[in-house]
Amino acid sequence: MTAPPIPTKPPLPASADESRKSDQDLVREEKFRKLVQEGVDPFPHRSDPTHTVTGIVAAYAASSKEDLEAAKVPVAVAGRILSLRTMGKATFFHISDGRQRLQVYLRSDIAGAAAYKRFALFDLGDHILVRGELFRTRTKELTVICQGYDFLAKCLHPLPEKWHGLQDVELRYRRRYLDLIMNPEVMEVFRLRSALVAAIRRYFDERGYMEVETPMMQAIAGGALARPFITHHNALDTDLYLRVAPELFLKRLVVGGMPKVYEINRNFRNEGIDAEHNPEFTMLEFYEAYRDYEDMMAMTEELLGGLCAELLGKDEFPYGDHTISLKPPFKRIKFMDALAHYSGVAPQKFEDPAAIIAYGEKLAPEKKPLTYGRALDIIFDKHVKDNLVQPTFIINPPKDVSPLAKAAKGNPREAARFELMIAGMEIANAFSELTDPAEQKLRFDEQAEERRKGDDETHPIDLDYVQALEYGLPPTGGEGIGIDRLVMLFANRRTIREVILFPLLRPKE
Repeated sequence: MTAPPIPTKPPLPASADESRKSDQDLVREEKFRKLVQEGVDPFPHRSDPTHTVTGIVAAYAASSKEDLEAAKVPVAVAGRILSLRTMGKATFFHISDGRQRLQVYLRSDIAGAAAYKRFALFDLGDHILVRGELFRTRTKELTVICQGYDFLAKCLHPLPEKWHGLQDVELRYRRRYLDLIMNPEVMEVFRLRSALVAAIRRYFDERGYMEVETPMMQAIAGGALARPFITHHNALDTDLYLRVAPELFLKRLVVGGMPKVYEINRNFRNEGIDAEHNPEFTMLEFYEAYRDYEDMMAMTEELLGGLCAELLGKDEFPYGDHTISLKPPFKRIKFMDALAHYSGVAPQKFEDPAAIIAYGEKLAPEKKPLTYGRALDIIFDKHVKDNLVQPTFIINPPKDVSPLAKAAKGNPREAARFELMIAGMEIANAFSELTDPAEQKLRFDEQAEERRKGDDETHPIDLDYVQALEYGLPPTGGEGIGIDRLVMLFANRRTIREVILFPLLRPKE
């Protein structure tokens, strides 16, 4: 069989601008070509490590020099080279698996003169498989004495210098792979996120909930008061919306006989970007028949407290300058009481809807025109929520901004609903779900009237959902919890971009 031709240049993106390459880029490319010319497979199909860096550190961190010498532990471990220093015919370097680092000791008389010489063609950032035995150096550092190695991948660009190159926040988000390589603490944020989602699944699975999937492209963007993204299906020649929430589909399933359902879902809302908002985000939504929003509050305390204990080992955690406690019971405050206490608005002014609407439009002129309830919501966002640091259930907000919730018992102007506020952020939102189809149709009609007046963040009319209610939705409690914001809390991160691997950014020209 004829051997494949040896490439003379490493493959580069077709759009790569040769004139913008640094001297270091050119040196790395030349080293790559020399490796290929020496017969090294530039793009191996696989590798066969017997250990991971993290596994070695965990298993042998406490082993003494004498124990390692006696055991002669053989390892084959892969990683990225993150430090390198050469001293004559010996070289020390560190490899990382993204979580831990392990030192490697390479000597000409052990690995062989040819292998030692070839290693000069390796750079920081390259991937390597090292074979050898564990020992401790004179400085007692756990180390692999390298008896042989395999080339796994070439890093064709120099890694950024940690304290300068990666202080560029946009670089960190645009090239998240560099952020993960250089900043182990960033990797830990996303390990925490993964563990959080897994723990949420266990919680609901153990309680008899069924995990389901609902459409991400919908003919009607329902389930939340938000502007949707619009797309077009060519074969059907119809416009569709990326979902703003899965709520109406999940409640259809409760109508259909699934009494406990949940979904960890991606939602899309055509809104601004700030520390708490990304247009694409992740939510947990769950619904349980025969329950109401009071039951949802108790369940939320249990869920969040349990997650905190499992992931952080305690019931409190630092967030910015505060220590947040998730020890139940959480504080409960009525929406209007919170406004009266924190907003600075004179109590008698709340009895004048026109004055409240005018004040709300002054605070958020881009939201005009407003209803009384929407104006109250804006005043809450501007003046109240930042005061709510410890977990607080804000209960019974205005019904006219809660078109999918039952009216509160004893006050038809309020909704049987709560929002959970922590560190000034809305973490959860829950209802006693509206089950009366005639009332739901009336609420949709009221929302449509507000849309005709110019409010583009109203709920559309969904007649199929109304018809589903006509088949009987039993008393149901439902809730949505923001996964991204929950990770922000547990990881002590002040912006949502720190907990989303690839946040939305303005495209570069």
